Amino acid sequence: MSEPSNEQVTQPLIEHLLELRRRMMWIVGATLLCFIALMPFSQQLYSFAAEPLMANLPADTSMIATDVIAPFFVPVKVTLMAAFLLSLPHTLYQIWAFVAPALYQNEKRLITPLVLSSFLLFFTGMAFAYYLVFPVIFKFLAGVTPVGVNMATDIDKYLSFILGMFVAFGTTFEVPVVVVLLARMGIVDVKQLKAARPYVVVGAFIVAAVITPPDVISQILLAVPLIALYEAGIWFSRFISVRVRELEESRENGDTE
Repeated sequence: MSEPSNEQVTQPLIEHLLELRRRMMWIVGATLLCFIALMPFSQQLYSFAAEPLMANLPADTSMIATDVIAPFFVPVKVTLMAAFLLSLPHTLYQIWAFVAPALYQNEKRLITPLVLSSFLLFFTGMAFAYYLVFPVIFKFLAGVTPVGVNMATDIDKYLSFILGMFVAFGTTFEVPVVVVLLARMGIVDVKQLKAARPYVVVGAFIVAAVITPPDVISQILLAVPLIALYEAGIWFSRFISVRVRELEESRENGDTE
């Protein structure tokens, strides 16, 4: 049997790179299109992002801009973040379309719900941070501000803070997906996941203490959902393993008949 030539090996690589470039262009184009469509609403989007802090600032107090160009660029950054989130389903589809030809049929059946659940969980984590965690954090910070200190936060630093919190909460809400993947790949089983519960509880509170400000309420608001999401991951892992076992048994019974 003759070995493939260098030209035969190079050609598929070039085709994959061209396909990757095409998918990346579609992703960038969709994000840019959403950004252009949202730009007329940049001030409203920034007001929405700033609402959790503005609602807890002392009376007759507002945020400040220490950089000359911050009043322009901060709303633009918020709009770009909104455009990325709005185009995220399209981005995930393009990634899926690129890797799908290399997957087996059973892997394709698994990856679709995982991608959808990852998208929904990330948005759920962001919504949880915005509507439940931010009001608690900013109310706590406003309450511990020393007398004689004006709590006038810079808008650029505020944006960096909330973006970091959005990413942190969105990522931590992906715990069920990570647990299911680990169980499905055979790295851990359901018994090991159950045995790790005490360590997960301790780890959840450590992560919450690192990510959130040093008040008990905001730490609990992150740690408790993390623990609940871990339990959800165990339940889904057990459900998937049972379904896979039933499919294998049905195929074996079909082959024997």
